[in-house]
Amino acid sequence: MTHSRKLLAALVATTMLTGPAAAQDQETLKIGLIFTLSGPAAVLGEMGRDGFLLAAEQIGDIGGLNTEIIVVDDEQKPDIAANKARELVERDEVDIVVGPIFSNILGAIQKPVTDSGAILISPNAGTSNFAGADCNRNFFVTSYQNDQMHEVMGAYAQEQGYDNVFLLAPNYQAGKDSLAGFKNSYSGGFAGEIFTQLGQLDYSAELAQIAAMQPDAVFAFMPGGMGVNLVKQYRQAGLDTIPFLSAFTVDESTLPAQQDAALGFFAGSNWAPDTDTPESKTFVAAYEEKYGKVPATYAMQAFDAANLIDGAIREAGGVQDKDALIAALETAPFTSVRGDFSFGPNHYPIQDFYLTKVVQREDGQFATSIVKKIFDDYADNYVSDCDMG
Repeated sequence: MTHSRKLLAALVATTMLTGPAAAQDQETLKIGLIFTLSGPAAVLGEMGRDGFLLAAEQIGDIGGLNTEIIVVDDEQKPDIAANKARELVERDEVDIVVGPIFSNILGAIQKPVTDSGAILISPNAGTSNFAGADCNRNFFVTSYQNDQMHEVMGAYAQEQGYDNVFLLAPNYQAGKDSLAGFKNSYSGGFAGEIFTQLGQLDYSAELAQIAAMQPDAVFAFMPGGMGVNLVKQYRQAGLDTIPFLSAFTVDESTLPAQQDAALGFFAGSNWAPDTDTPESKTFVAAYEEKYGKVPATYAMQAFDAANLIDGAIREAGGVQDKDALIAALETAPFTSVRGDFSFGPNHYPIQDFYLTKVVQREDGQFATSIVKKIFDDYADNYVSDCDMG
C-alpha cells in the first residue's frame, strides 16, 4: 500500500505511515509531522503535509531506512502543539520532527523537541530569535528567516521610490518579523502601521484608514484566510489604484479563493511554480497530478525537507549517531526544488529571493510568477548573533 493510501485510510487526529517491510534488525527511522490541519488555516498545513508525503512516496525508504511517519494536528494552538510535540518525542520516540507552519507554534514546540535530543526541521516558520541568540544545533529551517520575504518587498518599494507606505500585519511574532523585514530594506516614510488580531477577517476599519490616507503603496502580511478576505475587501473598497505589496498574502494557498481579486498583486518569495529548474518542474507536475492544485511554498519547502533528511541520513549512515546526522544536515546534501540552497552557521538557508506577481495561467489556474530576482545567495540578518557553543 502506498504512503498516500495509508494516510487516507488512517487519517484521524494522528496518522502513521510505515514503509515497506524490512528485516527485524534493520534500523527504523521515525518522523513526526506537526502541522495546522484544522480551522481556517488548515490549507497551509495540508500543503506542508502533502509536500512532505509526496517526497516520502517518491523516495520510498527515507535514508534507506524502514520509515514510520506520524502526522499530528497542532490545531494552531501553542499549548496543544507543545503537548503533541512532547508525545512525539517521548511516547513515539521519533528521531526527527518536521513542522510547523506558524511561528507561535514553533515557539511552543522548539524547546521540548530539541531538549529531548530529537532534531526539529521547520519547513515554514523561521523566527528571528532562533536565527540569532537562541539558535540551536538540533534545529534547522528549510524555508527562510521570517524577515526575508518581506525584505524583498521593502527593497522593491525602495526601488520604486515610494515614500509613504501603509503597513498591515497580524499581532504575533511572524507579523512583527514581517514589518521588521520590510523596514530592513526600505528607508522611506510610512503612512501608518497597524497590527491586527491574529485570525481577523473584517478589515473595513483598516481599509477606511488606507482610503483616507492615500499612501504610495500598501504592504501586507496576511497568510491564509486573513489574506483571502483582505484582498477581496481591498478590491471591493476600490483601492486598486494603490499598489498592493505583500508576502504570504497572495500565493497558491489563497489564490483559489481570491482569483481575479488578486491579479497583478505583487509578493516576495524564495520560489514560484514557474521556477526554471528541472527539480521544480518535476515537483510541480507531480504535485498537481496528485493533489489537483498548484503548490505554494509551504508544499515546496516541506518537499525539500524530506529530501534533505533523505540525503543527510544516507551521508551519516543512519540516525543513531546524532552528531554525524547534524553534521550531514549542515552540508545540505540534496538538490533543492528552488535551485541554490545551503545552510548558514545558524542552520537557516542561504538562497535567492524574487519579486513575484499573480497571473492566470493558460489552463485557467491562478498562480504566482517570477518577475525578477531581488536578492542573490542571501543570508539573514541575525546569523552573527548565533553561537552554537
